[in-house]
Amino acid sequence: MEIKMEFGFNIPNGGALANNDSIVAISQKGEDCGYSLLAIPDHIIIPRTIGDNYPYSSDGKLNFSTLAGGMCLEPIALMAAVAAQTKTANILTSVMVVPYREPMLTAKLISTIDHLSGGRTILGCGAGWMPEEFEAIGAPPFSERGKVTDEYIDIYRELWSAEAPEFNGNYRNFKDIYFSPKPVQKPHPPIWIGGESKAAMKRAAKRGDAWFPIGCNPRNPLDTLPRYQAAVGTVRSICDLEARDPNSLTLAYWSVWTGSAGDPIILDDGERMMLTGSADTIIDDIGTLKDLGVSKLLFNFLAESESETLERIEAFATDILAKV
Repeated sequence: MEIKMEFGFNIPNGGALANNDSIVAISQKGEDCGYSLLAIPDHIIIPRTIGDNYPYSSDGKLNFSTLAGGMCLEPIALMAAVAAQTKTANILTSVMVVPYREPMLTAKLISTIDHLSGGRTILGCGAGWMPEEFEAIGAPPFSERGKVTDEYIDIYRELWSAEAPEFNGNYRNFKDIYFSPKPVQKPHPPIWIGGESKAAMKRAAKRGDAWFPIGCNPRNPLDTLPRYQAAVGTVRSICDLEARDPNSLTLAYWSVWTGSAGDPIILDDGERMMLTGSADTIIDDIGTLKDLGVSKLLFNFLAESESETLERIEAFATDILAKV
């Protein structure tokens, strides 16, 4: 069956562009240029002192300048705002740290936005990486984040799908309740599992509708076509072990380093980082990813200014996506 690819990018949740006018302009420009996925990162509180635990830098240090001073817009609130200002694009948490929010309220917030947006929410889920933020917001223990994430995802599904939801878990129990409105999307909004580790792959195989890694994790790099192809083989093998049809798991991917055509990035081992280089090279890579089964592909067009960001969105759509 022919795979239809969808494309998208992240919208700002921190820094100078995290204001309503810029967010609306960037989101609407994306829709106008044919992008169908708008991604929103998650932080609630940025502690003043953070250990070297960040998974996407080689030294473990948080390297997002947009979070300097602790500014970060809450993603579910931002999802609602973006949904109100757009018409067709799906809005994705990329990714929401599941243990940060009480699961029944989270399920109701996403269900409400799905209801009001006509079914345009995607819940990207992750277990989290920053113990200081877990402590600051009073989340369950960082050491239990994997178990908490699994249980909360099961709760979302129960609340969204069951006529008379009930649940008996280690962290939450409920019964004899109504839960309405249900999401517009049936059986529920897609749940994308972020992460590159074997634990994330297993969570995707057991509980996800999509596996959604970022390629630049130094511990589990998926930044070249051979590395990503091998990882796809691994996650499909895990699906087999879980008695799940591997073809039922959507493959999504976020290339956070791709914002335009240009010179290729050559890695330390001499391999070219995928989705870098000329427009034709990026087009070829997109075709290869499609052949591997990838149907959702996100990029990163954020620049210092709104005007440059809008230019990148349009140029990439014209020079590359229009030719895919």
